[in-house]
Amino acid sequence: MIIDAHAHIFPAVTGQNIDGPTRGLGYGRMGIGARSWQAMPPLNPQTEHTPEMLIAHMDWLGVDKAVLLQGPFYGECNDYVAQAAARYPGRLIAAAFFDPWAEGSRQFFDDTLANPIFRAVKLECSVATGLFGLHAAASLDAPELGWLWDELERRGRVLTLDLGAIGSRSYQTAAVRKIAAAHPSLRVVIAHLGQPNPSLETDQQKRTLWQQQIELGRLPNVWFDCAALPSYAAAEGFPFASVARYLLQAVDRIGPDKILWGTDLPSLFAHATYRQLLDFARRPLAGLAPADLDLILGGNAQHVYGE
Repeated sequence: MIIDAHAHIFPAVTGQNIDGPTRGLGYGRMGIGARSWQAMPPLNPQTEHTPEMLIAHMDWLGVDKAVLLQGPFYGECNDYVAQAAARYPGRLIAAAFFDPWAEGSRQFFDDTLANPIFRAVKLECSVATGLFGLHAAASLDAPELGWLWDELERRGRVLTLDLGAIGSRSYQTAAVRKIAAAHPSLRVVIAHLGQPNPSLETDQQKRTLWQQQIELGRLPNVWFDCAALPSYAAAEGFPFASVARYLLQAVDRIGPDKILWGTDLPSLFAHATYRQLLDFARRPLAGLAPADLDLILGGNAQHVYGE
């Protein structure tokens, strides 16, 4: 069983981040304001990533399932994700977009989670591309968010968090520790392995902050996915050795039962093929027992996100 625990689908780019509205410009290009860049390969006229495109890659590589996450950058597409998961049961696992700081958020939550196809809620908290860039006063441990953690735990939904860059305002390790400890039945997945990058080699403060966040994995209800790590060392090219070592360090610190393989498709196609993104994890972890590698490549995601 191989599960990509961090992938995206979207019919168009119609999101928002700290710099303004995001938009698709065709052939894999995206724009914000006057700035544009090649965000993914120029595979088709519309800048989109459909469930059929994702599943075709999964079939080609032998990936059994994928978890569909969302965020403000691509734009909310709960209906699109729900329909895709319903159309491909057993292949796609749906996570809902949610902005707890938006007006009418409680009603939006109740309406969205009424659909049992959503097994998780993703909060993209990063400043650069997520909710903390849109809400300057956002804080995960604010008392007014207490209801959200209670409801996610009561409903048995997973909380998936992107906590942004190390040292940024959204990198709220202490708040997540408090939430996880107070809600022991709430499963929490932190994306991108806490976002380690080559700068940690020379920046002791950042390295300490990253190590403190990884230590959250010692809690029984906290896991990490390792999606997007190659993008932090994109200039190196495959096998992205300077960030692969952090995957090994995380496994050493919190164990192979706390790491989920993921990719962050389709943006990672700008840096590697799907096979290379799988081999990025397999190569440095080749010394693990086969059962432990199986946990990272799929078993842990199956346990966390369920059937």
